[in-house]
Amino acid sequence: MLAKGWPEGVARHVFETIDSTNAHALRLAPSLTGPAWFLAHEQTAGRGRRARPWVSPRGNFYASLAMQPAGPPEQVALRSFAAALALRDAFVALTGLDAAFALKWPNDVLLNGGKVAGILLESTAAGQGALHLAIGVGVNLIAAPDASVVEAGAVVPVSLLAETGVRVTPEAFLDALAPAYAAWEAVFTAEGFAPLRAAWLAHAAKLGEPIRARTGTQTREGVFDTIDAGGNLILRTAQGPVAIPAAEVFF
Repeated sequence: MLAKGWPEGVARHVFETIDSTNAHALRLAPSLTGPAWFLAHEQTAGRGRRARPWVSPRGNFYASLAMQPAGPPEQVALRSFAAALALRDAFVALTGLDAAFALKWPNDVLLNGGKVAGILLESTAAGQGALHLAIGVGVNLIAAPDASVVEAGAVVPVSLLAETGVRVTPEAFLDALAPAYAAWEAVFTAEGFAPLRAAWLAHAAKLGEPIRARTGTQTREGVFDTIDAGGNLILRTAQGPVAIPAAEVFF
């Protein structure tokens, strides 16, 4: 049964156990007639960025939105910002704690400075230049990985429950996230990236402050100046501004 306020035309599928919501979404994408959310209470092969395993205990949130968006891949990829904004909106709606949540480039949500959620976009070719897209979302609703397993200098994981005392079920979180994403998708489709960029920058963590951006074996240091019209990080360095399309960011 769809929740009140659920976006029209968007399907909802809930599973007890699945290998990966992104993998399942992409497997079923060719047979879908419209966007669909896939929620799992447990993942046996969850993954994050750079194919890292995503630990998936029960009680946390694991879901993917499958869709077939129009446009070139670089435009499709900007939906990671729509997902980040939607995640923040869902958190604020459920907790009322507007100032506690910030957005970390390229695809994390922070709560009181710790990582509470991450986003992973994956796609497969759908023929004639089209793409099947899976927007994967993982949220530490009740538990977070131990800080000892996190790379030195990385943002420490936190859970929504420990930081706020608010306990939210995965289904309830999806009920908040799905309409929030649909609203940002409508803005993106109608108006392009500019309003998303402005909204994202309004909540960006460490904007105007020194950060480190690591790409492969190279690490650049500078001031987080902005993101450009393509979603690239603009780092102000001693040698001038540098546009970075993808990187691991350290504060």
